[in-house]
Amino acid sequence: MFSKVRKFTSEVRVELGKATWPWDPNEKGFKRFKELTDSTVVVLVAMLILGGYIAFFDFILINVVGFLTKP
Repeated sequence: MFSKVRKFTSEVRVELGKATWPWDPNEKGFKRFKELTDSTVVVLVAMLILGGYIAFFDFILINVVGFLTKP
């Protein structure tokens, strides 16, 4: 049991060593998180565009179905 946990922990450490973090530890202040903030802005803009796209087509489909199903 403990050997499996120890093996898992060592594998996790190896994989985390391969990871690249979205900030430079040598930078100071907000420059340190530039890549992180840029990625966050891209995600927020993409969410707004996708939300607008879905809302637009939802509005169109509601009106079309409402028009077709009027008594």
